[in-house]
Amino acid sequence: MASLGNNSILWHFFLAIVLATFFTPSLSSAKKSKIIGLKMNVIDRCWRPNSEWRRHRSQLATCSVGYAGKMTNNIGNDLIRYKVTDPNDDPINPRPGTLRYGASVIQGKVWIKFQRDMQIRLERPLLISSFTTIDARGVNVNIADNACLMIYKATNVIIHGIRIHHCKAQAPGLVMGPNGKLIPLGQVDGDAIRLVTASNIWIDHNTLYDCEDGLPDVTRGSTNVTVSNNWFRNQDKVMLLGHDDGYVRDQNMKVTVVYNHFGPNCNQRMPRIRHGYAHVANNLYQGWLQYAIGGSMGPSLKSEANLFIAPTTGSKEVTWRKGNNTNEDMWEFHSVSDAFENGASFTETKGGRVCKPNYSKEQDFEVSDVKSVRSLTMWSGALQCSKTSIC
Repeated sequence: MASLGNNSILWHFFLAIVLATFFTPSLSSAKKSKIIGLKMNVIDRCWRPNSEWRRHRSQLATCSVGYAGKMTNNIGNDLIRYKVTDPNDDPINPRPGTLRYGASVIQGKVWIKFQRDMQIRLERPLLISSFTTIDARGVNVNIADNACLMIYKATNVIIHGIRIHHCKAQAPGLVMGPNGKLIPLGQVDGDAIRLVTASNIWIDHNTLYDCEDGLPDVTRGSTNVTVSNNWFRNQDKVMLLGHDDGYVRDQNMKVTVVYNHFGPNCNQRMPRIRHGYAHVANNLYQGWLQYAIGGSMGPSLKSEANLFIAPTTGSKEVTWRKGNNTNEDMWEFHSVSDAFENGASFTETKGGRVCKPNYSKEQDFEVSDVKSVRSLTMWSGALQCSKTSIC
């Protein structure tokens, strides 16, 4: 009888645990969020564990780190919510419902989402206005096969969750400008996202590949940029930071490159830096052909806790420096806590100081141990979100 009593007590105890597990949603949800959060980097932990993220899309603006800072200028009571319903494009007279109408015509704080999966072929480069967020979470949006994106003399722009590929060079012509007025635009190279005199820009969770020129280019005095959680693949020239050797204004450029996946089949410029400063942290490099990180005109780089996996054949050296007798001693390329596999090597500046990012409080983040880079970057690129809640 004593044995039956003990079994009864154990059964009731077990039943109580089961009931608590299945009928206490808040506890279960919190536990689930904690488990998921352990596999995510600091940006994703900020919003992805929230199963109600669709109802609170603008929470994303509080999640950025690095030089872009928190993108809180993109949200507020005056936020305009715009839905793209039409994949067509008219660069001169954009129709309501199209991406260009929301990104170029509407002025103010605009948060753009998409009604459904879309394949968008832009007739001319899309010039994005200040305080605009393009948020493709929850659907599959491709911008491909012709013109792509440009942030021209604009500030506070977020580009999130888009697949941008097969971008082509464009001849000069008229296009709707970022101020809602037609402007003449000169020759445009085939970049996925080109920044021209832009500031406070966050490029996050996009998949970019197979473009005629580069993927993101940060040029002509652009600064305070964060490039995070993107997947760059199948590309010769990946990322350019700094317009050209003669454009000294790019000395003020500051860019954070974090949690990105480079490869496979990337050749060079991950990134290539001119004049300015880049903090490159917690990225995964899946091989290269010529080099991974390079530059000219005395750039400064802190490479921190990245995982560099050298290609099986060819160059094992991570870095490349364009020779110049006038500034050879000005190089500041430093590797801190990086990991090197398959024979990869990194040529550092000798005897120099390690340049600090000098982040403000809202820009700062903790760089994770390099051992966790594979898990921190496993969600890089445009996310495949379920039709219910998980993203």
